[in-house]
Amino acid sequence: MSNANILPDGRYYTTMEYLMARYDAVSRQMGFRATTLGEHRHWQHELRARLRQITGVDTMILCPLQPKVTERIECESYLRERVLLQTEPGVIMPTYVFIPAAIEPGERRPTVIAPHGHSSGGKYAPAGRRDIATLVDTIEQHNYDYGVQFMRQGFVVFCPDARGFGERREWPHQGDDQLLFKSCEVLNHMAMPLGQTVTGMWAWDLMRLADYIETRAECDASRLGCAGLSGGGLQTLWFAALDERVRCAVVSGYLYGYKDSLLKLCSNCSCNYVPHLWELADMGDIAALIAPRPLLIETGTRDALNGERGLANVSEQVDITRKAYQLLGVPERLMHDVFEGEHKWHGQQAIPWLARWLAA
Repeated sequence: MSNANILPDGRYYTTMEYLMARYDAVSRQMGFRATTLGEHRHWQHELRARLRQITGVDTMILCPLQPKVTERIECESYLRERVLLQTEPGVIMPTYVFIPAAIEPGERRPTVIAPHGHSSGGKYAPAGRRDIATLVDTIEQHNYDYGVQFMRQGFVVFCPDARGFGERREWPHQGDDQLLFKSCEVLNHMAMPLGQTVTGMWAWDLMRLADYIETRAECDASRLGCAGLSGGGLQTLWFAALDERVRCAVVSGYLYGYKDSLLKLCSNCSCNYVPHLWELADMGDIAALIAPRPLLIETGTRDALNGERGLANVSEQVDITRKAYQLLGVPERLMHDVFEGEHKWHGQQAIPWLARWLAA
């Protein structure tokens, strides 16, 4: 039997061209355009409120954290704790806590949250768990053990599992043989019809982790940083944009224009997709919500997620963000570290950046 007539015109009749034109027509309706401090305050308040609404953060249910320390392991130069936290009723987030061995009794250290991205096994890659054979290659490829790197700088570090990863994978991707898998798609399928999103879940859980950090005797919560790669950059971007307790942020491998990197590259992970988001803002606008707090953006020159236009797609967004820092009179608090390489954590500027801005 012949398939000759499946494409009688020799082409596919797709919708992408229409959606790209629609993007141009309706996008960034609440983008950063402030020219005065008063306009900036109004814009910041209004956009944050809308982002909380469309991500479902406003629907999240506050509940007791009920922290439970389940293990304490002495590692070289630090203590590693595993802690379970309740972020919504019945929703449990496992997290590692790294406490430097050199910390003095009663000392309160600056603290960094190190959220993971994809192909990480959740918290295990930032935590440097090379004893798990499945993780060795991804840690080396992506320089993924940045949680340990932060601890070596002297920070108390938290490496949490985001919903859908590590110990929080949903049923289609459970089992030791699927440690590097994620459940973003099934979570968004379940959550969106209920008014929530994976993006909102991740931001909310980091807010609750910040609540817990405020209770820890060794943590100086007034010097809280957040830094992550890829999906960890997504988490850092949204957390820092929505919660001013983040005093310094590093977004690595995750800041580019939505049209090129998520509309045209529409097979990217569903955790990026939020109803009505593109109508309101682009990534540079969300990053502008972090101003005037210090923000460093890492970009690899050959990162495929930059899209077909490469660095131009990133620079356009950084320029949007830079306008907010310039308006507020603190342009030195925004840095763009462009390094030669692919999709990975760089850290050469980022770690000194965290040390500088989280110092006493």
